[in-house]
Amino acid sequence: MSAPGAVVAPTAHEVRPGSRSRQTRRGGLLGRHPFAWLFVAPWLVYLLVVFAVPLVQAAWMSLHNSFFTAPGVSVAQPWLGLGNYSELVRDPQVQRAFANVAEFLVINVPLTTVLALVLASALNSKLPLRTFFRASYYIPYVTASVAVVTVWLFLFSSNGLLNRVLGSLAPDPSWLSNTGWAMPVIAVFVTWKQLGLFVVLYLAALQTIPAEQYESAEVDGATGLQRWRNITVPGVRQVTSLVVLLSIVTGANLFTEPYLLTAGGGPVNASASPVLVMYQRGIQQGRPGYASAIGIVLVVLVLVVALVSRRLVDRGDR
Repeated sequence: MSAPGAVVAPTAHEVRPGSRSRQTRRGGLLGRHPFAWLFVAPWLVYLLVVFAVPLVQAAWMSLHNSFFTAPGVSVAQPWLGLGNYSELVRDPQVQRAFANVAEFLVINVPLTTVLALVLASALNSKLPLRTFFRASYYIPYVTASVAVVTVWLFLFSSNGLLNRVLGSLAPDPSWLSNTGWAMPVIAVFVTWKQLGLFVVLYLAALQTIPAEQYESAEVDGATGLQRWRNITVPGVRQVTSLVVLLSIVTGANLFTEPYLLTAGGGPVNASASPVLVMYQRGIQQGRPGYASAIGIVLVVLVLVVALVSRRLVDRGDR
């Protein structure tokens, strides 16, 4: 018990008034560990230069009648407001392009997610030559699209191997010349080419699931399918969310595959994508403002679809 009038020093658990605010001020805008910003800075610079600045520039161009000019040449770029946006809403080619990419995502995203998880689960088990199979699935991902497109043209052309096998059951016109089959074939091609990346992601996630969970479930009499459904699928849910997000972003930026496989979005724009239409309108036709408007709409729609898919995938965690 202290004497009257004695000054009592604050204990370690006591917080004096204003001490928290002084600690906050000590951190400042850079936080409590400002040195960490040195590690984050390269990515922030990359994000700013490659994404933020071009996005702002594209938004500005979409509101103007923009033109490409030679370096040092300045021309008037009249203000259009929402003129480009109102035009693209009425543009049948743009409408078809967004419908095509929606069809692509409906096929590609579920197919990629399911196949990647099934293959990763199989490759995670004690299979013979599993190292060889792991490398085999990853090789198409690191191979340039131009190099493998020739193989698919051979398979799906009118005189290709697949039509020879199917005979009279083959579609007429052929796959890549058929308005109903062109986009599904492209979706399957992209799924096959990018599957290796997602298999690797799932393999990494499967390594983190404790083996004791599978052993306990097996002792309790759970079948292999029940163990896969109740242990594997929930255990890799976060990676599933990432796979779905990457598939949506990649599919929305579809360009190389329809450009190479269908000679620029044919037949009759049945495989044209928004990015391909942006290239045609912005580069080939010299309307970068209109192309920028298509890009801004695409970014907004991708963000909405990605957020909705994230909510749906993560709902199982609650």
